[in-house]
Amino acid sequence: MIMKPAKRIIYGLCLLCTGLSFSSADVSAQTDLELAEFYYNEGSYEQAQLYLVEIYKRNKTNAVYQMYYQSLLAMDDFEGAESLVKKRLKRMHKNSKSTAYVDLGSLYLNFDKLDLAREAFDNALELLQPGKNQAVRLANAFIKLDELDMAYMTYRKAQDLGTTDFHYQFANLQGMRRDYQGMVESFLELLHKTPTYLRTVQNSLNRNLRLQTEPENGEMVRTELLKAAQRYPDDTIFPEMLVWYFTQEKDFSSAFIHARSLDLRRKGVGLNIMALGNTAASNDDLETAMECYGYVAAKGVGSPYFYTARNELLQVRFHALTKETPPNFDGLTLLEADYAASIRDLGVKSETSIMLKNQAHILAFFLDRGDEGMAIMEEVLNIAGLNTRVAAVCKLELGDIYVFEDLVWDASLLFSQVILDFKDDPLGHEAKYRNARISYYTGDFAWAQTQLNALKASTSKLISNDAINLSLLITDNFNLDTIFEPMEMYARADLLVMQRRYGEAISTLDTLIENWPGHALEDEILMLKGDLALQNGDVDSALTYYQEVADLHFDDITGDDALYNLAVIYDVTLNDLVKAEALYEKLIFEFSGSLHVIEARKRYREIKGEEVGSTEGFEIPLEESISKP
Repeated sequence: MIMKPAKRIIYGLCLLCTGLSFSSADVSAQTDLELAEFYYNEGSYEQAQLYLVEIYKRNKTNAVYQMYYQSLLAMDDFEGAESLVKKRLKRMHKNSKSTAYVDLGSLYLNFDKLDLAREAFDNALELLQPGKNQAVRLANAFIKLDELDMAYMTYRKAQDLGTTDFHYQFANLQGMRRDYQGMVESFLELLHKTPTYLRTVQNSLNRNLRLQTEPENGEMVRTELLKAAQRYPDDTIFPEMLVWYFTQEKDFSSAFIHARSLDLRRKGVGLNIMALGNTAASNDDLETAMECYGYVAAKGVGSPYFYTARNELLQVRFHALTKETPPNFDGLTLLEADYAASIRDLGVKSETSIMLKNQAHILAFFLDRGDEGMAIMEEVLNIAGLNTRVAAVCKLELGDIYVFEDLVWDASLLFSQVILDFKDDPLGHEAKYRNARISYYTGDFAWAQTQLNALKASTSKLISNDAINLSLLITDNFNLDTIFEPMEMYARADLLVMQRRYGEAISTLDTLIENWPGHALEDEILMLKGDLALQNGDVDSALTYYQEVADLHFDDITGDDALYNLAVIYDVTLNDLVKAEALYEKLIFEFSGSLHVIEARKRYREIKGEEVGSTEGFEIPLEESISKP
């Protein structure tokens, strides 16, 4: 049919008016919703409800429903809220009715109608449909209301309906209900079916059971793990969990038994056992660490970790013996012989470079065989294809041996090479610090200070702290002093200490005190004498020196150092926890800016929280400063 022009115009105008009418209605609806949201967010629920009544008639989305429902609750309009929920219930699909009944029960709980709430919850459970998603949705609705028993019954009902894969949900729910036994059992069943949940389960057990501080929980986990390992003998996940558990308990010996069994079953190369050895060593269980490394080394040269394991076997003994105060020279002599034997077996190559470095360290710094140490390090640096970082570490070691042998300028040349090769790297920072230390030893304090200032912003905290300490020493005792000789004598004594010429160092310090009594260096001299006394095993003299600093030089830069050293001696060496606790407390509250505060606070809390003192893994930093060049 063809329209006449007049009719076409009239028809177009009608369409235009209709369009304007629709547009106006849409704008009005949108404006009403915005106003409702505004009043709702402002807490003006009565005004919001006036709009929501009409809006909900044409817009029954969940967002509008929740806003309407919450407004009625806020107004204490029980009848209106009940009517709203029940009308919504009638419209819902059967798969969603169960969670809607939880909403109704929540409403009754809100108005203390407990019997009606229980009836609504029972209806929700009765209407649960088969399927995992249905069960999880309903259980989560109960969990939000803290109705944990109903959530538990939901999963049980779902199992009766044929859905069984709820181990993860069960475990988390049992944890919420504080049924830790049930939680562990569910998690272990989950691991049996889905081993990829290993990390999730470990994190959850640690978080919920506090294995380190709740021994009864730890024992329960151990028992259930052993049961699971017997129940599922073909699963390797449970021996792996036992290794993790015993590592958490710091029972590394038991962890090694299961780790070794696991490695044999999997025909592994020992990677996890190497990691366990490192953990045991860092926790001072050197015996277990050596068992781990020995097991891997016994796999033979074909193992990818053979050289590392052989080196770590010696490294564990090296760290233990070089930290001892006074040094165990018999043990160090035997260790050097074992290094030499290992090098004869394995040869001089890049894989044995760290072995050679440690052997040279023992020869030079403990056995008075510096020439041999230098020859070994020079041989290492000539190894073809030596890793550049390993070469830099070896140059630092050789440089220290040069300083020990009074070849300070040869040492400075080596340190300068590392600085050039690793300018913005911690290795370069360490080399720069050692070069600054040479300038300090030789009396060029101005140049030492210049280098140290550049290191104060070092990315390595340890290097930065060393630089700060040496910089403070120079600033405090040289920059404001017009007489240079006392500082030069003190630096010479410091060098003699580094060279383990302790008698000469003490003689130099005594001469300094005799010639310049009351000098600003007096507190540093007392501290250094205390360090030397400790190095020689003279604990009483060390206490006397440190106490004098703490009493007479309380406000000097060494005051906090002296207090910390006293605390550690009473704690570790004398096992006088009462005295140690008081000293740690004094340090924490009177030297809040000290670098020792973190360690002091940690140990202070341990002492206050324990019945019998434990000093495992706690050591005096001074030992390292004396024994380490």
